[in-house]
Amino acid sequence: MKKYVALAGLALMGFGSPVVQADGAAVYNSGCMACHNSGVAGSPKIGDKDAWADRIAQGMDLLYEHAIVGFQGKAGYMPPKGGFAHLSDDDVKLAVDYMVCLLYTSDAADE
Repeated sequence: MKKYVALAGLALMGFGSPVVQADGAAVYNSGCMACHNSGVAGSPKIGDKDAWADRIAQGMDLLYEHAIVGFQGKAGYMPPKGGFAHLSDDDVKLAVDYMVCLLYTSDAADE
């Protein structure tokens, strides 16, 4: 019984609670899609290879940085973490990877 009470106490204090990392699609669908489906504020739309080409050419590290800390460019504005401050940096990277990968799937290329 003492063991269960101790474990429950640790869980209540935040120790031992599981960390769940979402996949890129889940992160994207939880918020990123609001801008990237339609191109709000100059965001590159999903499947638009031309809009993504220059961004990808600069390297994934810079793409991640702009997504995480935000970026003001000539074409528009990317708020830090897309305005979802609760996301971890790794979750934002997963969403970026997901969007980039969609450029090379047949479904996105056909849109």
